[in-house]
Amino acid sequence: MLPTHAVGIDLGTTYSCLAYLNEHGEPISIPNKDGELSTPSVVLFDGKEIIVGTEAMRNSIRHPDRVVVHAKRYMGNLAHRWKIGGKSYSPVDISTFILKSMLDNARDKIGSVERAVITVPAQFSDIQRQATAEAGKRAGLKHVDIINEPVAAALCFVLGTEGIWFTELATAQTVMVVDLGGGTFDLSLVKYQKNEVSVMASGGDLHLGGLDWNKALETAIGKQFQKEFGVDPMKDRESAQALALEAEQTKRSLSVRPKAALTVAAGGHRKTYQVELEQFERLTKELVDRMEQLTLGLLEERKMGWAKIDVVLTTGGSSRMPMVRSMLKRLSGRTLNTSLSPDQSIAHGATYYAGMLLTNSKFAKSILQPAAAARLAQFKQKSVNARALGILIRDADLTKRIPHYILPAHTQLPAAVSQIYGTVQPNQRRVRLRIVESGTAADSSYVELGICQIEPLPENLPAETEIEVTITYDEQARVHVAAKVLATGQEARTEIIRPENLVVSALTEGTDADDVQVKSAPSMLAVPAEGSSSDSLSTSLPSRPVKPNLPAKPVAKVKSLEPAKPAAAKSLQLEDSIKPIPLCNSCGEPVDVRGQCPHCEAKPRTTKSGVAAGKASSPIKPKLKTPPASSNATQPPPLKGKAPEASVAREADDSEFWRTLGQ
Repeated sequence: MLPTHAVGIDLGTTYSCLAYLNEHGEPISIPNKDGELSTPSVVLFDGKEIIVGTEAMRNSIRHPDRVVVHAKRYMGNLAHRWKIGGKSYSPVDISTFILKSMLDNARDKIGSVERAVITVPAQFSDIQRQATAEAGKRAGLKHVDIINEPVAAALCFVLGTEGIWFTELATAQTVMVVDLGGGTFDLSLVKYQKNEVSVMASGGDLHLGGLDWNKALETAIGKQFQKEFGVDPMKDRESAQALALEAEQTKRSLSVRPKAALTVAAGGHRKTYQVELEQFERLTKELVDRMEQLTLGLLEERKMGWAKIDVVLTTGGSSRMPMVRSMLKRLSGRTLNTSLSPDQSIAHGATYYAGMLLTNSKFAKSILQPAAAARLAQFKQKSVNARALGILIRDADLTKRIPHYILPAHTQLPAAVSQIYGTVQPNQRRVRLRIVESGTAADSSYVELGICQIEPLPENLPAETEIEVTITYDEQARVHVAAKVLATGQEARTEIIRPENLVVSALTEGTDADDVQVKSAPSMLAVPAEGSSSDSLSTSLPSRPVKPNLPAKPVAKVKSLEPAKPAAAKSLQLEDSIKPIPLCNSCGEPVDVRGQCPHCEAKPRTTKSGVAAGKASSPIKPKLKTPPASSNATQPPPLKGKAPEASVAREADDSEFWRTLGQ
């Protein structure tokens, strides 16, 4: 076996995938121990044994208190913990278990794996990227590189077998990559030209994914079940987890057929509902509208029309949903490119990037065919930062702190920017620079990354002593900070001090930060010359002024050092139907009061009630209110409150499908 490999990992919210590059320069997905190419991102704690994947998911109903799902949605949230068996686990811990399981399985098949490229959403903050890298190192990797998921998809499209024809169509094309996964929605505008993929802009929502479509269905069905039986399936953890798995399967079925069955069991009652695609589309319309707004917003921000988009490329498992594809077709006015595997393309693109990083090493040249090595070596990818980067400063009246962004979003990486600041009081002996990133397109609140501290300053410095701060984004959108006192030449070039020991040890907390104020000197943006590395960025290159990005209104409250939490769940309101409508098992049409299908009967007969069996009676259909904003919650609601008293308790016939939703 070879001593190392070019490995790419798609660490997903619901499913994860690992691939490696063979000697021909082709990405090969490695099956897990269950023989599956995609591994459920689920962890089960069975005593001292930690189980990852399908077996963990199978036990999620029986042992919901010992199973963790959707950890990626909490990545970077320092306060979120799962307490199981007397121990506390963070999102980094759960991600470590998932990565370790896949890496151990890969090592059994291909040998040693010491470095890998792990994908992250383009909207991930620096804290979330560092947390992902830390999980990889805890899982046994010595070196971790990061790539944005839409960029990985674009690389797979251009370099993969699906995209060989791409270079033959034109010398340059603009691709819109739409990546809708289980937990996140990523959107990127990518420029392709010979031997290069360059990201122009990125957008999306970290809390918009297939899970939210599931949640809308779970909420609606759960409320209907409660009205019929007086039992809320969402109040019991086992019933809620069973409903969650049913909703996921129903969503998948509705991507390939117009109707599907969904079974709910709680409080000794059990019923199977029929869900039609049209009903599902109504329940999730607001989610599709959010996708549409984000898509149009990115184009408007770039002042681009659809005429400038050559290809709309979809990836991510949830992009299969018909309402998503219909929306994109309607907006773009063109046929979507669905050639990529929604489940494996991200990992394959990351594997190509891993090969690109290894092509200059003697080892990589020895295992790759010359043609494959040359192809990867000459290919380049350029990305942009999805978030603006800056420093928290005091405003003019010195009463509030506001973010001052000096490196705007959608700046090509790697890049560095410098800004002159001044101390706020005489004889100030220390400056603590509070580094912040802007929020995502769907969340305008900023995120505080950490502190860069400069001390001790010389004694008796006057107020407004000038300090030049240089902030750098490297190719993987990781943040580096340097500062210099212009009067003395004193410099600080340190890692950001973070609230959790992710990469460097946290220092003891000091007093409140001695903030700085913006000087009138222009900020200077410097992008390294072609071929230079992020470690050798220089601010002495020709530069251009960057207009300070100050908010119109000061931010009165400093946010915590974690991404914004999902909004609280909001219920979809369903009015009572007068009577559930039984459907025929054979054709799916409404049956009469005797349970006989008029469409399947050969001869018309009259029922006891006088209703002609040969004619379908007019069904009384429930009304559906316009759904409010959908929930972003990913876990069952807390076990609080008391379920309402059961109304008329009656067991549903499992052989009947009931149409109780929609019109």
